[in-house]
Order: sequence, then structure tokens, then C-alpha cells
Amino acid sequence: MERMSSVEIKGPMLERFDEILTPEALAFVATLQREFDARRLELLDARQVKQAGLSAGGTLDFLPETAEIRAGDWRVAPPAPGLEDRRVEITGPVDRKMTINALNSGAQVWLADFEDANSPTWDNAVNGQLNLRDALDRTIDFSSGGKSYALKDDAELATVVVRPRGWHLTEKHVTVNGKPVSGSLFDFGLYFFHCAQRQIDKGKGPYFYLPKMESHLEARLWNDVFVRAQELLGIPQGTIRATVLIETYPAAFEMEEILYELRDHSAGLNAGRWDYLFSVIKKFRTRGREFLLPERNAVTMTAPFMRAYTELLVRTCHKRGAHAIGGMAAFIPSRRDPEVNKVALEKVRADKTRESGDGFDGSWVAHPDLVPICREVFDSVLGERPNQLDRLREEVSVSAADLLAVSKTPGEITEGGLRNNVDVALRYLAAWMAGSGAVAIHNLMEDAATAEISRSQIWQWIRSEIRLADTSAVVTKELVERIITEELAEIATEPGYDEERFAQAAALFKEVALDDDFAEFLTLPAYARMP
Repeated sequence: MERMSSVEIKGPMLERFDEILTPEALAFVATLQREFDARRLELLDARQVKQAGLSAGGTLDFLPETAEIRAGDWRVAPPAPGLEDRRVEITGPVDRKMTINALNSGAQVWLADFEDANSPTWDNAVNGQLNLRDALDRTIDFSSGGKSYALKDDAELATVVVRPRGWHLTEKHVTVNGKPVSGSLFDFGLYFFHCAQRQIDKGKGPYFYLPKMESHLEARLWNDVFVRAQELLGIPQGTIRATVLIETYPAAFEMEEILYELRDHSAGLNAGRWDYLFSVIKKFRTRGREFLLPERNAVTMTAPFMRAYTELLVRTCHKRGAHAIGGMAAFIPSRRDPEVNKVALEKVRADKTRESGDGFDGSWVAHPDLVPICREVFDSVLGERPNQLDRLREEVSVSAADLLAVSKTPGEITEGGLRNNVDVALRYLAAWMAGSGAVAIHNLMEDAATAEISRSQIWQWIRSEIRLADTSAVVTKELVERIITEELAEIATEPGYDEERFAQAAALFKEVALDDDFAEFLTLPAYARMP
């Protein structure tokens, strides 16, 4: 493996960091970095080429060169131990309290998130690894406000599935040969090195959620990383399993190919609905009203193009023996407002009922209090069966035109919607810069994806000279800057307001929402501002 002389730690070695950042673990990560980073960078360049084609008037379609794969007779590996039944999955960051609460929640799976629900501070990146290892060793506990948190028996705990950062992100606090290591390889490598055998010893395995991919070639890269990692540590090939989030517009046209590339390591696909909306906006942001969505809260899963996406996902997965996992219920129950809870829980129930009826094998929630309602809905469909893989949905037929039918989405763009986008993005970015990636805002758990939707919609509305439905005002930079000032003034009246943090958030938001150049991900300039 890689010599340690080429690895340099730029971040401080805080308490217990030496338990994770061992010479052997860093050498393992460095080997992956040296062998695979050039391909990662080539694939990121390929994204830019595809984007340039779309901006110049091109479109998305199913790939003619992979038609044989789509027509072929193949299946992915059977469900791995601990992943047979995934009817309820809870998502959240890898802080100590969330680790215990998620594992204890009653969900079948915990998506332990180093990505959109995690602010990638150096402290979070390494302590998250410590928390996962401590949880597997049953040495984790947490106390706060007079309450103590401890793990239930192993048999009652959720299966851990780790989501590393996407291919576009780096970990700047560790360099290999003078260059920042891939955030994906850092998160994956440290967890795999320390916890793969621990998971196997518990009768499960090292399982992952893979975010933000835009092509089957990016899935092929992950598969090659898996093969090499298992080889380096002497772990049987096929032990790793990975679920891919279909959360970019291009990936929706390559679902079968993505499953095929990962077939020996595949655990299915997930409908990552919020990032998918962001990707729709981003990919066709310069194309005018044909690809213009109404305000965020008006876009539902029953919109024709979203319906096509989820129906195709279930059919594709079940055709290949893979799990299809539904989207996020982001509602955060309020202990102070039962009426808000009642309305929101009815929406959660309707959402999960639609998914279970469509053939999804399970779905996501963001809060432990939503586990029972999601379980109840899926129990009513599944009964004692672990999944719905037998529902092949052969009646579903989705064309490229169906996936591209953004213009058929009902809804308006109002000043209220514009203000909500500004307000949510400012609050989220202020929290993210301070180290919190999953933030409860107005009874919803917001993460980076929803902030991305908010800022990219505003960028697109300005360039499309949108006239607001309720005030007839045209969306301009000047209007948005005025609303930013007004929303900041409102936030400043709230307890705990931090002027410096919100000034940073406003500056970042103006850059990613108002600048002529569109930032590919707001987390890139945000991370550059982070110590």
C-alpha cells in the first residue's frame, strides 16, 4: 500500500483522532487516492462537457451505446444480510446523539451521512468515523440536559449504511502527494478500513449509499474502488453493497447501466427527490421556460416528470432484483403545535402510501417520530414479506419525453415562494458554516439539497425575468437583494441570532444565487470558506 511519506495531515489532531487517522488507515486511503483519483477528475471533466452540450441546446436521452445492457438478461446480487427488509430507513448526520437515536429508532436502516446532512468540518469528518466505530464496539454513549442515551440490544439496532461525500468534493485537511484527497475516498476508506470486519463479525457487512453520480461510468469507478478495497484488506469480493441515489437528471437515463456496473455490489436504487429537482434546474438552467419549475413547495411527487422518474425507478430495480427505496419525509414533528402535526402527518402518510402502492420496498424519514407511521404504511402492504421485489411493474412504460416533461408541472411562482427560498437558504447556510448540516427550519429537516434548490431557482428566475404571480413584480437581482435584507432583519429579531454568521451566509448566498457564473454546487465555495 501507499507509503506514509506522501500523506500529510493538515488539520489538528484532536482528542482520539489518532485512533482513526492511523498510519495504516491513511496508507489505505492514500492507495485508493493514487490509483483512482485521476479517473475521478476525468469523470468530473466529462460532466462539464455534458453540461456545455445541454446549455447549447442539447438534451438527455437513453444511451444508444448501452442498449444491449438494457435488453440483457442479468440480475444484481441477492440482498445482503441486514438489507433484506428496508421498509423504513432513517437518515441523519454522524454526530454522537444522532448515531444512538438513529440506531435505536426502530428503522431497519440508518443512512449514516457524511454528505448532504453533514457539514464537512474537520471535526465532523473524523469524529463521525469515531462515532460509527464506537457504536459497532458498543462503547458509545451521550448525555445532554440531564438525559442519557445508550444503545439498545444489537438485535434491535438499525443496519448502518454510510453515505460518503460525492465525487466532486475533496477533504482538504489530508493531502496525498501535495493534493487534497477525494472526500469520497476519505469517507469510504476510513470507514471500510476500521469497520468492514467489525460489521462482518456482527453478521452484516460494509454497506454504502452513493450520492450525486451522473453516469454509469461514475458507478464503474465506485465498483473498481470496491474491488480494490476488498482485495487490499482480504475481504471476499461482493461483501460490499451499495445503494445508488438517483438524484441527478442524467442518472435517471442510466438507471439500468448503473445497476449493471455495480451488479456484484448492488443493493438497489433510491429516489433522491430533492437533489433530483436541483439537478433538473441546474442542467437546463439556461433553457428558458421549457425547463422552469414553480416554487419549491408547489412541486409534488405527482408532477408528471417526477411520476415518470419514480415509476421508472421501481420498474428498473425490480426487473433486476434490486431494491427500490423511496424518498425523504422531511417533516419534523412539533411538540407545541398539534394542528401543524396533524396536517403534516397526513401528508407523510399520503406520500408513503403512494410509494408503497407503487412498489417501493421502503422509504426514508428524517426523524425518529416518523418511523412508526412509515412502518405502519409499509406493513399494510408488505405484511410479513421483506420487500416487493416480486412486483415487476411491467405495465410501466416511461419515455425520455416523459422524464423531460418539466413544463407540465402545475404551480406558480409567488413572492412568498421567493421569500421562502431566501429565508431557508440563509438559515441553512448560517448553520452549515457553523458545523450543522441537518437543520430544522419551519418544521422541516433541511439539508444541502433544499438549499441548492432554493438558490438555483432564484438564479434561474432572474435570468428568465419571471413575473411573480401575486405581485406582478419581475424577479431581478435588485429585488432579491432587497428581500435578503428584509429577511435578515426578521431573522435578527429571533433569540440566538449571530450577526457574523448570517453576514457570512448572506455573502455566500449572493455569490451562488446572483453571480453570473453558476456554481456547480454551493458546498464548493462554502467549503472553501471553512477553516
